[in-house]
Parts: sequence; C-alpha cells; structure tokens
Amino acid sequence: MSTPAPGAAPDTTRIHNIGYRSYDGPRLGRSYARRSLFSQSLRGAYGLGRSAKSKVLPMLLFGVMCVPALIIVAISVYTKADKLFVEYTQYAVLLQLVIAVYLASQAPQSVSRDLRFRTVPLYFSRPIERIDYVLAKYGAMASALFILTATPLLILWIGSMLAEMDFAEQAKMFGQGLVSVAVLSVLFGGIGLVMAALTPRRGFGVAAVIAVLTISYGAVSTLQGISYATENTDAIAWLGLFSPLTLVIGLQNAFLGAPASFPGEVPVGAGAGVVYLVVVLGLIAACYGVLMRRYRKVGL
Repeated sequence: MSTPAPGAAPDTTRIHNIGYRSYDGPRLGRSYARRSLFSQSLRGAYGLGRSAKSKVLPMLLFGVMCVPALIIVAISVYTKADKLFVEYTQYAVLLQLVIAVYLASQAPQSVSRDLRFRTVPLYFSRPIERIDYVLAKYGAMASALFILTATPLLILWIGSMLAEMDFAEQAKMFGQGLVSVAVLSVLFGGIGLVMAALTPRRGFGVAAVIAVLTISYGAVSTLQGISYATENTDAIAWLGLFSPLTLVIGLQNAFLGAPASFPGEVPVGAGAGVVYLVVVLGLIAACYGVLMRRYRKVGL
C-alpha cells in the first residue's frame, strides 16, 4: 500500500453506499390516479393551483356569468315580481358568448400543454391508462362548464325564494335548467377538448373552439332566419341540428318545456326532439371516440 508523499494533501476520497430501497408504501392504483387527474384538471380550469395570472380570465368569466343573475334577482326582489324576467333554460343561451370564450381558453389549457411538452406518455407509463386519461379530462372539462353555467341558475333560484315566488314552480323550472346546462356542458366539453387535442399549439386550439361554436351557430341562425322570411318554417327546426347550441335549444324545447327560441318561435315537436336527442348522444360518443383515437397515437 502506497503512502502519500510528504507535504501532499491527504486523500479524502470516499465511497458511500446509499443503497436502494424499494417503495413499500400503499399502492393506490388506477382509480386514485384517475381521481387525482380529474381533480387537478378541474382545479386548473379555474386557475387553482396555478399562477395568479392563470386565475384572472376564468374567474373574470365566472363573475360575468353570475352578475346578470344577481341583477335579475335584485330587480325581482325590489319589484316583488311573481316570476323571473329570464327563464332558467334561456340563461345559458343568452350568455353563450361567455361560455364559448371560457371553453376556448380552458380546453387548450387542459390538453394542449401535455401534447406540446410530450408528457402524455409519462401518464400512460403506469398505472393510468388511455381511457383513464380521457375520462378524467372529459369529466373535468364538463364539470367546469357545469359549475360555470349552473351557479347563475342557483342564484336565480335563491332569488326567487327571497322574492317569495311559488316554490314548486320555481323548483321545477330550476331542475329543468340544470338538466339543460348539464347536457350543454357534456356536449360543449367534448367538442372543446377534441378541437384542442388536434394541435399542441394553444392559439390554434383557441381559434378552433371559437370557430366551431360561433360560426356554426351564426350560420344556422342565418339560415333559419331566411327560412322564416321565405315562409319555409318546416325547415327551421331541422336546421337546428347543425349547431351545438341550437341542438341544446331544440332539445330543451322538445323535452324540458322551454319556450321556443328559433325564429318565429317555431317549436320543436316530439318527433324532431327524438332526432335532436340521438344527434346529441351521437356527438358526445363521437367526441369520446375521437379523443380515445387521438391519445392512442400520442401516448406511444
């Protein structure tokens, strides 16, 4: 064994055996991972758990959705009205632009970053699988939209009780409104995620979501107006099948007792209502199928 030369620095080299310990804690499995991803995505849709800058737009839009309801309640209580000035089923239709902007801003945030930074394969490594990821993201987006659209209805219902309106009637209409916005949330959430998942660039996703929702509604409304002006009223209800928002309008008119909102107040009959229901369910299933197919490719 060699000895260090006189005056040389002592050898301080050490080998540390830190060992390797396998994880022996609880393994919570796929269901826990799916719930965690759902919770994280839902919180992220309102900027919770993110930077202060990320909270501004969703919270601002949430406030914009609720302020008209508060104004309606204040006027109803002050004037002691016997009914609200806006139907529960019509509230989301009147504020459709706010809903479209919210969806366009938050759907890409939910999925585009994972695609852009290629973190999706990390989710699928284990224990989560492709179906868990899609269900968690879809459920979170639909739940975020439901919170956005149902909270103003809750404010309206509470206001109707403060104004001492008929409890049974208001409870019935409130329930109809909740069903309406639930359908809208699931349908819009699926469409928004599909548009956002097609590109990793958030700007393109925002533009795609707004284009699909606003252009389709504008085109259908224009054609319905032309049909009414030319006295071709039979076509008005069927034209509503070609826009997500008019699908919801026709569905709630046919089955929830909502007033007809199409030009000329043309109602949607029971037969057309069944077609509306089939188309809505088909679109929801198609959105789920497209997302599953999309993440089969990017998850490799």
